[in-house]
Amino acid sequence: MQSLTVVVPAYNEAAVLPAFHQRIMAVLDALPLAGRVLYVDDGSADNTWSMIDALAAADPRVTALKLSRNFGKEAAMTAGLDRADADAVVVIDADLQDPPELIPALLERAREGYDVVYATRAERDGESRVKRFTSAAFYRVMERLSDTPVPRDTGDFRLMSRRAVLALRSLRERQRFMKGLFAWVGYRQTAVIYRRDARAAGQTKWNYWRLTNLAIEGLTSFSTAPLRLATWVGMSAALLAFIYAIWVLLKVLVWGDPVRGYPTLMVVILFLGGAQLMALGVIGEYVGRTYSESKQRPIYFIDEERG
Repeated sequence: MQSLTVVVPAYNEAAVLPAFHQRIMAVLDALPLAGRVLYVDDGSADNTWSMIDALAAADPRVTALKLSRNFGKEAAMTAGLDRADADAVVVIDADLQDPPELIPALLERAREGYDVVYATRAERDGESRVKRFTSAAFYRVMERLSDTPVPRDTGDFRLMSRRAVLALRSLRERQRFMKGLFAWVGYRQTAVIYRRDARAAGQTKWNYWRLTNLAIEGLTSFSTAPLRLATWVGMSAALLAFIYAIWVLLKVLVWGDPVRGYPTLMVVILFLGGAQLMALGVIGEYVGRTYSESKQRPIYFIDEERG
């Protein structure tokens, strides 16, 4: 292993970028190989790009891409992986929650023959209990429902060999859940355990709405379990409705019909209507993804490039 490229997707990270760059370059200076940094500005609205541009002008080891707009972190990582040309590639966020100083440990495991070395979080500083609980619940649900095992408590921070990166480049789907794609390509993979720090500066871009959408993206991209769940809910609702219909018929035949049961009737109608709408919603999610893939639009566009 002679070369390393660190891919850094960045969106409105001007507050933390100088500190991150200082730490990542200190790590690269200490490594016994040729190291480079590839920043990908995902359409930032602050002066992130101007700072990255200045870093690229000052150091030939820094390369920069500016996307034409905010395509999302998954697309920004894809752009970086498409341009990275090295024996090993590390993906890391610029918010310093993932310590750059862990990269030598990732490289050490890679030298043992692993193609993918991912960083698994033992602790998550700076996050609320609700955030930690929902994150843990998501990974465990994915573990049970997905056909492709996704490592628990593992983000995008990882090291990949050249052939793993080349495999990822061949996956051009538009609805991208990178954590799943990293696992789907296979090859030898292992984990390095670490403690995740709190964000060093700036504000997180991942509110609960975006995290929920990402969770739905992951579940529908790597599992048909939601469709199967909708089928079972529909069958269960139909079975219960059939049993209830028999009970109503027997009650009329044995005790007559005193014209009662309006609340029960409304409950049954609302239950069946809700089950049908839920099933239609799940089917709609998959149909929408099929529609998006059928258009074959590019995943991203590059506005400017440095280095």
